[in-house]
Amino acid sequence: MKSTWECCRWGVLAFFLVLGMDCATAEDPYRFFDWNVTYGDIYPLGVRQQGILINGQFPGPDIYSVTNDNLIINVHNSLPEPFLLTWNGVQQRRNSYEDGVQGTTCSIPPGKNFTYILQVKDQIGSFFYFPSLAFHKAAGGFGGIRILSRPMIPVPFEEPAGDYTVLIGDWYKANHTKLKAILDGGHRLSFPDGILINGRGPNGASFTVEQGKTYRLRISNVGLQNTLNFRIQGHKMKLVEVEGTHTVQATYSSLDVHVGQSYSVLVTADQPDGAYYIAVSTRFTSKVLTSTALLRYANSARPVSGPVPGGPTTQIDWSLNQARTIRTNLTASGPRPNPQGSYHYGLINITRTIKLVSSAGLINGKQRYGVNSVSFVPAGTPLKLADYFNISGVFRVGSIPDGPTARKMYLDTSVMGADYRAFVEVVFENHEGIVQSWHLNGYAFWVVGMDGGQWTPARRNGYNLHDAISRCTTQVYPKSWTAIYIALDNVGMWNMRTEFWARQYLGQQFYLRVYTPSKSVRDEYPIPKNALLCGRAQGKSIRPL
Repeated sequence: MKSTWECCRWGVLAFFLVLGMDCATAEDPYRFFDWNVTYGDIYPLGVRQQGILINGQFPGPDIYSVTNDNLIINVHNSLPEPFLLTWNGVQQRRNSYEDGVQGTTCSIPPGKNFTYILQVKDQIGSFFYFPSLAFHKAAGGFGGIRILSRPMIPVPFEEPAGDYTVLIGDWYKANHTKLKAILDGGHRLSFPDGILINGRGPNGASFTVEQGKTYRLRISNVGLQNTLNFRIQGHKMKLVEVEGTHTVQATYSSLDVHVGQSYSVLVTADQPDGAYYIAVSTRFTSKVLTSTALLRYANSARPVSGPVPGGPTTQIDWSLNQARTIRTNLTASGPRPNPQGSYHYGLINITRTIKLVSSAGLINGKQRYGVNSVSFVPAGTPLKLADYFNISGVFRVGSIPDGPTARKMYLDTSVMGADYRAFVEVVFENHEGIVQSWHLNGYAFWVVGMDGGQWTPARRNGYNLHDAISRCTTQVYPKSWTAIYIALDNVGMWNMRTEFWARQYLGQQFYLRVYTPSKSVRDEYPIPKNALLCGRAQGKSIRPL
């Protein structure tokens, strides 16, 4: 419990920071978090590793919030190197300065702290945070984010008896520093060693339920590269929410969760008292990794029994067909009382089509990955700061084309320009033999179509223009395409990236600069008063209070 003085200190800090940002409204509540980031020994797969802990925890603490809450998160970097956290799915409305990626935010120096000021404006749902620099994600530092609906907003299901965060992901036994050195040397990583469930190996995590009651599981794939299939022995799962969108409530015996994605399911404890396997296994891999946790019925000593439930392995059509069943519940309220279907995205004219094709190859003898022939290299100054301070020579708008080219892959600090309030179609084409997963910071988008083969304009005839799911991370199957619609209503510098983390680290990403000449705070907030300045922005003057 914080002392009265500590609460007052936080309140005074929040007042001056928010006054300096002009970005939070007085009537929206504040939630305060004080985090210390350290290294510590962890043993998730039975061997000692150097893990990243937040307040001594691996995984890190959950963030609990309600729509429109202001989150004041003071992060102390006790690591011996720079550190940043990013907030997967939190849209940072009009405020990409707080996004926590290398192109928007200066890293927190060793021994220093930085206070993020986030507002979960007009959002609900299940998300997660993680470290964005130096392959730190392979060491931990991640945790769940849940944004609850405001009390007066109806939710399309009864309040569950419990609400659990379930973080799943593939994992290496090697320290992240070794993995980073392999990538820096121009080599690919080997296949991961195992799967973690809430930071634990096989049967290390458990979830307690009571007979006859229903529970919400918020499942996020926080891993490094692999799609994972999630299932519970003897129990069905009712899907109710995907990355902030209430879904048509379909029931599944297992669910594919691609890397970077988040799902909420309801599970009813309707089996005889005992313990049951929760199984998680890799998809689309020649070697199948499997891990387990336990669903335990309260007041039952009966041990788990029977085989671990099997799941799909390499079947792409199975996964594609499942993906097509995940649709928006048009009659449910979202963060506001109006139904989610009241925004008729299918009736809006497309103003631009962007086609993104990933590639892999060697540049100067080293492994690299790219988009439309460009392999991203970070600048010494965050792109958003260079944009704000008009620092020339850091990046060039248009340094990545709208479509694939015949040019060999090359290095550049790739930034694509886009107009505020444009309505764009983005087509991801995957010519490779792996499943890819794409994420866009700052936005949710409608996944209007996906199929095998190459995309052509005729494919639009099969788009779902009625109840496509709105989310921030989508999969693209091997030798296939996925199409999304985006309403560009959030000014800023936004990271578009693969969630296959080694590929992201080696260049498969770029930044989307959503621009308006207006300087009104209705369109974009000013730079935060407490913003860290680095690179060529160091020493620049931040506006006075």
